[in-house]
Amino acid sequence: MKAVLYSAATEYEVTEVPTPEPGPGEVLITVIQVGVCGTDLHIHHGDFNARFPLIPGHEMVGTVAALGDGVTRFRIGEQVTVNPNIPCGHCSYCLSGRTILCENALGIGASSNGFFAEYACVSELLVFSVEGLPIDTAVFTEPTACAMHGLETLQVRPGATALVLGAGPTGVLLAQLLASGGASSVTVAGPSQFKLDTAAALGADATVLLHRGDPDRNLADLRAAAGDDGYDIVVEATGSTEIGNICVPLTRNGGTFLVYGVTRADEIMTFSPFDVFRREIQIKGSFAEMTSFGTAIAALRGGRARTDGMITHRFGLDDYGAALEALASDRSAHKVVIVV
Repeated sequence: MKAVLYSAATEYEVTEVPTPEPGPGEVLITVIQVGVCGTDLHIHHGDFNARFPLIPGHEMVGTVAALGDGVTRFRIGEQVTVNPNIPCGHCSYCLSGRTILCENALGIGASSNGFFAEYACVSELLVFSVEGLPIDTAVFTEPTACAMHGLETLQVRPGATALVLGAGPTGVLLAQLLASGGASSVTVAGPSQFKLDTAAALGADATVLLHRGDPDRNLADLRAAAGDDGYDIVVEATGSTEIGNICVPLTRNGGTFLVYGVTRADEIMTFSPFDVFRREIQIKGSFAEMTSFGTAIAALRGGRARTDGMITHRFGLDDYGAALEALASDRSAHKVVIVV
């Protein structure tokens, strides 16, 4: 089969590799479409616990091609997706039910072979049916699950005001889930007007255009948009420390600042500890997900999370490099997908 295969960070080729065969309890999937996200750029550069050699890709939709012995939950041809996050099951966090904190977690497409390939073989325990969902919706299951975990982490108080800094696909998805999860208003901010227009079309109550390299102006504009003393919930969904540095000042007394975007491991955000102390600000992190796939699929099926208009660029496997370049530097790109 054809696949994108990395030998080391930044070193890859689109080449032929053996097609996997399903063992007992496994499902062989014909890959249809795979989302390309910012995490894939981190993995390309060797970050995010990447292990090589590696076939990357973790946001997929496909159909069942073959079933291993003992698999009875699926049928050949059924449209499915895969949860790429695998807890070890035996560390202290897993044994206490907090699998998201697993000390030995594996990630398909990061530490084991993923979905930028014609076929993939995984445990049936990771497979979820998305039969009946449009392919362009089903491919968003993994980022929707990450957004759902963000919602679960925030534990939204009914009537809270929310600000999502970042109008990329995952930010727009989280904004929608915040709205249906109890927030009275959700503002989305970002530096690309067309992404903000998409966020507004998908239900954002207000949008604010950010200006790269001008944190003081951004802080003033966002405070003005709040109309009072800030937001009960402030979500940093860009992975930019410049944006992260203005999040605590934008958070209302007793509010929550959620670190949701992915930065490099060596990057630092700054804030006033006295401000956090005096105003009892909570700072939380939301890392991927482990157990949110079922609720994410339900949100996509029920229309609580919509994806209309988010896919802007499509590439084939042979054009994987162009897909990465579009994601990294094409200002007109929102969601980039690989069509296999």
